[in-house]
Amino acid sequence: MSAVPTAADRLAEARELLASAPVVDGHNDLPWALREHVRYDLDKLDIAADQTGTLHTDLARLRAGGVGAQFWSVYVPARLTGDHAVSATLEQIDVVDQLLARYGTELAPALTADDMEAARAQGRIASLKGAEGGHSINNSLATLRALHALGVRYMTLTHNDNNDWADSATDEPRVGGLSAFGREVVREMNRSGVLVDLSHVAATTMRDALDTTAAPVIFSHSSARSVCDHPRNVPDDVLERLPANGGVAMATFVPKFILPAAVAWTERADANLRAHGLHHLDTTPRAMEIHRAFEAVDPRPVATVATVADHLDHMREAAGIDHIGIGGDYDGTAFTPAGLDDVAGYPNLIAELLHRGWSRADLTKLTWSNAVRVLRDAEDVARDLSSRTAPSNATIDVLDGPATPGA
Repeated sequence: MSAVPTAADRLAEARELLASAPVVDGHNDLPWALREHVRYDLDKLDIAADQTGTLHTDLARLRAGGVGAQFWSVYVPARLTGDHAVSATLEQIDVVDQLLARYGTELAPALTADDMEAARAQGRIASLKGAEGGHSINNSLATLRALHALGVRYMTLTHNDNNDWADSATDEPRVGGLSAFGREVVREMNRSGVLVDLSHVAATTMRDALDTTAAPVIFSHSSARSVCDHPRNVPDDVLERLPANGGVAMATFVPKFILPAAVAWTERADANLRAHGLHHLDTTPRAMEIHRAFEAVDPRPVATVATVADHLDHMREAAGIDHIGIGGDYDGTAFTPAGLDDVAGYPNLIAELLHRGWSRADLTKLTWSNAVRVLRDAEDVARDLSSRTAPSNATIDVLDGPATPGA
């Protein structure tokens, strides 16, 4: 009679599984954290050294976490608009390239699914870029194509605010989903080979994008709305459309998106941060000191590994095992679940899923295979479309009409 696996046994099995099928994480905000902390001075914040207490991410902890591929977010906030948003996005892209040059023995540039597989074979972490927010292209399809040429392989259609052609999950509806120009952006992303990322967008935008796209979509860091009713999460009807589309929803770890008790607390904590003159997404040392003082008088509800696993259980049921993944949002959130404190924590999640009866085959799809497949499928669509259609030079003024002053 075989012994019942212990927690230590499951953790050892999780680490062994991740050695062959490492995590493809859909979203890490290290580039913006480097901008905020040291204005991109990599000598001052060297991720080859232990950055515990300052960052969620460094090379040793990526290794400990079994990360085999990372989409580095080249995010810029929506308060940056027009050419300012474009230039800041270029700076974000540049710092990722600096990281790749500086840490080339550990990080491998990746543009394609084949590059991801090659990096895994070399024992390096495949590094891809994802733009977070369609404001980064300043309503220009040529700028979208330029970002692709610079290595961007997904674009989140919005961030926390609407843009001129797409509604955000956390703003008041403006265009009712995607405008005509927004649908043209999706088509040009398909033709160029930029994955359509539907994290952050309104449910109406999700549905419009799925109605428009010829390629699989992703949610780079979103969880299940039926488990935690937050607008940043994915409704079941959208999850249920992923098998027909071929896309992947990558569960996030941000407590305010996954733990109902954390939603109201985070609203209070964010208001406290703003009252001190700081942005609610600030994770600099001063911001965290203010958060800790707030926690002392208003204790924070703590999400756990099991909280994330509950979302993944539901997402597997709604979308199917071939259409889910992981997108932690490390260094883009002030708080993380217990056991998933930083990028070293992924084995704890895999161990929890083993405890719940997930098979090794299913876990391999979750961690590695699904994300690689969705990029490969998008490449196939782009190859076909670009062979048959010319680049679009459509403008927002022509497709949506001139902007109304003051709108």
